[in-house]
Amino acid sequence: MLKTSNKGRASTGAPGTRKIVVLATPAAQSLEVAGPMEVFGSANFRLREAGRERAIPYEVVLASTNNDLRITSTTSGLQLVATAPWYRLSGDIDTLLIVGGLNIWTGESNPRMLQWLRQQSKKVRRLSSVCTGAFVLAEAGLLDDRRATTHWCFTGKLKEDYPKVIVDPDPIFIRDGKIVTAAGVASGIDLCLSLVEEDLGLDIALRVARALVLFVRRSGSENQFSTALAFQGTSKIPLRELPIWIIENLAEPLGVDELASRLGMSVRNFSRTFTREFGSTPAKFVSKMRFETAKRLLADSEKPLDKIATECGFGSVDSMQRAFRQETGRSPGAFRR
Repeated sequence: MLKTSNKGRASTGAPGTRKIVVLATPAAQSLEVAGPMEVFGSANFRLREAGRERAIPYEVVLASTNNDLRITSTTSGLQLVATAPWYRLSGDIDTLLIVGGLNIWTGESNPRMLQWLRQQSKKVRRLSSVCTGAFVLAEAGLLDDRRATTHWCFTGKLKEDYPKVIVDPDPIFIRDGKIVTAAGVASGIDLCLSLVEEDLGLDIALRVARALVLFVRRSGSENQFSTALAFQGTSKIPLRELPIWIIENLAEPLGVDELASRLGMSVRNFSRTFTREFGSTPAKFVSKMRFETAKRLLADSEKPLDKIATECGFGSVDSMQRAFRQETGRSPGAFRR
């Protein structure tokens, strides 16, 4: 039995963290709970790996929708143990993720919890659902007049039972304002990966994707939502691994000739293929990654300017100064302050 805590105490939220609450319904499947938690947990490790010790890490809390802290998967029988029931949570929540499963649980029998969700919807930065967790949001009235999705098996029922919800059965996940709904199972991982990208940047999202071996092909709709998923989406395995290699080797010469040679392709064919797959020329992508990585290190680390300039491949502080003034109108030092 997998435990997230050895006691049933509520977390108050550690200072200087983004608190992620995964609220598991009685119908939740183990993968839909554990997958998102692993994404956020892995992001903390990847931040340290990238030297961004000042970045705000995640605190991930598993909560139950009733007094029973045990959450038993309806498919595998695997049991998870929550930290606390929903009503014992305290402290500010950054992102609230409601996880369902292949049995529908709407929360209709628990009006106090639904009222709590309505209150939290006004406070949290993001409110999300995975699979049939969307039915809980719909029951609380939080999906009225919003686009939403759920597992393809239940999109028809969601539309029938909650006619005010604008149900779209096709995307893996949909964002409408601060509310994000995911189709189910592995799509919850994709959703959380996009949230990591939003919070911590493309480099951390790609590092998490690689660490969790999430290189899978996705449809065009969510590619538009998450750059990280777009990079995973290419069918050419060496090419789809190139962006993370670039991020980890920014200090090296990364001209088109060097990148094409690494993949054993002609410069012309490589440039055309890269641009088609990723919507950016290789040179523009490298420049963007150098600038974005430097921005993150300035904000999230104590590294001196010359070390950041070297690590990001600018060659000198002067070169980095010019890039920052062109992009932001400010010097790197002013940006850091």
